[in-house]
This record gives sequence, structure tokens and C-alpha cells, in this order.
Amino acid sequence: MYDSLGLKGAQRYIQSGNLVVKTNETNLPRIASKIENAIEQGFGFRPDVILRTSNELNDVIQRNPFAAQKDVDPSKLLVNFLASDPAPDVREKLLAIQTSPDVMYPIGRELFIYFANGMGNSKLPTARISKVVGTPMTGRNWTSVLKLAEMASPLETNNCTYSSIFQSRNEPEIEE
Repeated sequence: MYDSLGLKGAQRYIQSGNLVVKTNETNLPRIASKIENAIEQGFGFRPDVILRTSNELNDVIQRNPFAAQKDVDPSKLLVNFLASDPAPDVREKLLAIQTSPDVMYPIGRELFIYFANGMGNSKLPTARISKVVGTPMTGRNWTSVLKLAEMASPLETNNCTYSSIFQSRNEPEIEE
């Protein structure tokens, strides 16, 4: 399916909607729409598709607001990737949400959340956060973010405008 869309060398990382592909296409919304349409036509459901180039993913890693903190457990760090730029007032609204002991940083099209006592013990109002964000988002733990960047890195070549990371909300697993 991905080859037919001009997305080459598709590589999956664990079965949770992570895919790394190589493409010369530069219009991410157009690629996302093509993937959503193909999945809907072929499998009968339409997931939200969120894309990042490998450069954007590396930028996310560089912008990690927890990177300098020594006591941060990477297994408790989640990055939510937003489908589009949030409205200008979203950052202030998110920062007004009580998150203690968890810590949340909205930065660009990502929302970094550190779950101090683990995700399973969090009282974070995720439904409220989703409503405030106002655009589809999908979360990946820090280990997955690093692995996806590692997988995408060799795909960056002079012949390739960029490589992109495909992430969708959890839906039935698709066999390409």
C-alpha cells in the first residue's frame, strides 16, 4: 500500500502505528491525506495520520525540556505529536491546567509530558487536554521517539527531500 503511494522502504517499529518511510514528496498534509484515504478504502476505517520529517523529529529530541535534568526516567516521558499547529491561545490554556506531580510542556506541535509516578498512576485530565489542544494528537514514549529518529536517519540522502514518520492513533493493525 505504501509503495503505491510513493512511500518507499516502509519500516515498522512495534505494532502501535509507527512507520518510517522515504519519499520525495514535500507536502506533509497531502501525504497524510493519501495515507488516510488508502487505509479507509483498503481497511474500512480512517485513522488520524500525523507526520514528521526526520529533521523535525531530531528537532523534537533537541527541544526536550527534560534533557538537562538528571533525575528524569525516560520511561515516564511521553511526547504527544499534534496533527497541526495549535491555536495561539492553546499554550496558555494548557499551562493553566493543574498537572502536579506531572509536568507538561507545550512546545510547537508537540506536548511533552513527564509522568512523575508513571502514566498508570497519573491524575492528568487527558480528555480536557485533548479538548484544549483542539487537533488530533498521538503520544509516543521517549524510547520510541529515539528509535524512530534512529530508523529515519539513514533514509536522509541527497536523493530524498526528507523521510517522514507516520504515526496514527491506535487502530486495528494493518498489513501492508
